[in-house]
Amino acid sequence: MKLTVVDTPGFGDQINNDNCWEPISKYINEQFEKFLKEEVNITRKKRIPDTRVHCCLYFIPPTGHSLRQLDVEFMKRLSHSVNIIPVIAKSDTMTLEERQEFKQRVRKELEMNGIEFYPQKEFDDDIEDKSDNDKIREMMPFAVVGSDKEYQVNGKRVLGRKTPWGIIEVENPNHCEFAQLRDFLIRSHLQDLKEVTHNIHYETYRAKRLNENGGLHPITSNDTQESNL
Repeated sequence: MKLTVVDTPGFGDQINNDNCWEPISKYINEQFEKFLKEEVNITRKKRIPDTRVHCCLYFIPPTGHSLRQLDVEFMKRLSHSVNIIPVIAKSDTMTLEERQEFKQRVRKELEMNGIEFYPQKEFDDDIEDKSDNDKIREMMPFAVVGSDKEYQVNGKRVLGRKTPWGIIEVENPNHCEFAQLRDFLIRSHLQDLKEVTHNIHYETYRAKRLNENGGLHPITSNDTQESNL
């Protein structure tokens, strides 16, 4: 599998975070635009390179209180152009009870602010999909722990984080929900993420652009040569 991950270091760290989501929104739209231009070419490729963003993992600080205004604004503005999956980072800083309460509070705040996160209820195709996705939505936001360090646990090398009370294992579902998030992203819902991106988010962008321009001018190889001259 070829997987591209785009990181956004420093997001939300400025003193003034007004419009700090704009570079991310711009990047998402640039990928849509790139795909659209390839699509309207008269001599288009049989397989258009797809660099569109199929999913945005939004990491929520483990405050245990509520979403920041920045979190609400970002997800509200971008949920209409990309599949948002909320994730609680560094979840080992909370007890299991605190984690569960925080999850419920985040879900409630997302609903109160009209923020749709993936998998969106309106796109559940049948009863089985709805049942499976309801279970996932009840688990979200996924609470994860990350580490690039290995430790010896019961004779096995595992990725984890060392604490005064023991090793927190990244891939142990009893310790955090990293394994569930990974399975959700690249196994059970990978194709659906791509389909929702293409059929909903990209189509919305495409319709808007075609309405703005009264149709895009197809680009041919001759046009490119003339413009270079």
